[in-house]
Amino acid sequence: MKIDTEVRHVTKPGANLYLELGFSPTEARRLQAASRKQINDTRRLKQQLMEELSIWIADHHLKQAEAAEILMVSRPRVSDVVNKKTAKFTIDTLVEMLSRVGKPVRLVVS
Repeated sequence: MKIDTEVRHVTKPGANLYLELGFSPTEARRLQAASRKQINDTRRLKQQLMEELSIWIADHHLKQAEAAEILMVSRPRVSDVVNKKTAKFTIDTLVEMLSRVGKPVRLVVS
């Protein structure tokens, strides 16, 4: 049995995926704007959590290897936090790391 792996369509970078999926132009713009807002909101939240971790590391004068041991992650993961590589982390992971250093996170909805 042969598996079909032929590429039939590629969405160009920056294109509106919702429009290509068949939504009306108005609905496609609305969905794309909502999606971008959610992505940006998530990125900002991750950056804030990473900033708190970075400040904690700096305040305790820790080397990345020392911080990694305390946070129970690898040294490269600490580097990713310090360098704000948001795509490499979930919010849950960052919250768990903050909890490990005694900085519980509270969520406030406004």
